[in-house]
Amino acid sequence: MKRVTIDDVAKRAGVSKGTVSAVINGKNTVKPETRDHILEVMKELNFRPKGTARNLKNGFQDKSIGVIIKDISYPFYTTIVKGVQEYANSKGYTVVVTSSENDHQAEKRYSHLFSAKDIKGAIIAPIVEGASEIEHLFKLKMLNFPFVLLEDVRGIQANVVAIDNIRAIKRAVKYLIDNGHTKIVHFAGPPQSSHTQERIEGFRHAFSESPLIFHKDMIVSIGSRYEEAFHKTIEYFKHKNREDYPTAIVCFNDQQALAVEMALKELNIRIPDDISIIGNDDIYYASIYPVPLTTIRAPQEEIGRRAAEILIRNIESPTLLQPEKVVLETEFIVRQSSRSLKQ
Repeated sequence: MKRVTIDDVAKRAGVSKGTVSAVINGKNTVKPETRDHILEVMKELNFRPKGTARNLKNGFQDKSIGVIIKDISYPFYTTIVKGVQEYANSKGYTVVVTSSENDHQAEKRYSHLFSAKDIKGAIIAPIVEGASEIEHLFKLKMLNFPFVLLEDVRGIQANVVAIDNIRAIKRAVKYLIDNGHTKIVHFAGPPQSSHTQERIEGFRHAFSESPLIFHKDMIVSIGSRYEEAFHKTIEYFKHKNREDYPTAIVCFNDQQALAVEMALKELNIRIPDDISIIGNDDIYYASIYPVPLTTIRAPQEEIGRRAAEILIRNIESPTLLQPEKVVLETEFIVRQSSRSLKQ
């Protein structure tokens, strides 16, 4: 099918190529009503600006997709990338991987780079720091640049592949309650993450379906990065009497859980004798933690494959497709970091 060009957009919109180019490049020389009209035409024609890629001498045009993860050192994301690569390679696409390292400005730079350099589309693990911080995602949508998010972002309709966080955490808390735990806390992740909010909601739901009463001080925000989580865990326990310790902690993710394990070891708190620990993700070395981790297994490679499948389908479609949302199930894995309190 013939590629829609900037000439086609200019002709349909009744403007010059230069005006269309100014809109594509975000220049403020175009009147707002003219810009909106051109963007509407671009959407109608499913026009995607061509970047700087060139055909190779043999006539083959490189097909690439980009991935923006949050933390290249965290195996959860690298395993997702493996799934992306397997599917993308089977369709003739190469994969360019970048890491925002939890820096919002870096995510914005990479998303702009991908759309400007003829990367065909992107899979993004987004960092959300308030409603004003998703402008770069709106710009991608305005340019009809295909992308898939690895979590929901409030205020934007987009393709999403994620897990059922609410159900997963409910299952973990129910396991603890069924095994006699009544003093349970949730160590939450970054407050701006939709995953954090969903996991808190799942924790609350589990209590609403049990005889136990939920209290807001059961939610303790300690972040997801190792150093931060380690120090905040130390601080949390330093300000408590031993009789007030929880008997179980449900962690935001496995990286946080490792920090909690190491902090408790420093405080001479035994796992699981004194406190049971549950993680989230089942990254590949969770089973060889100092105390092998009971955790929620996310289908990481499948997340990557499904995201790549949706992205490439959108890239290759001659028409604009409706956003898809795929929610995948998890599995609860019991190891030595948790125990029953029932006699």
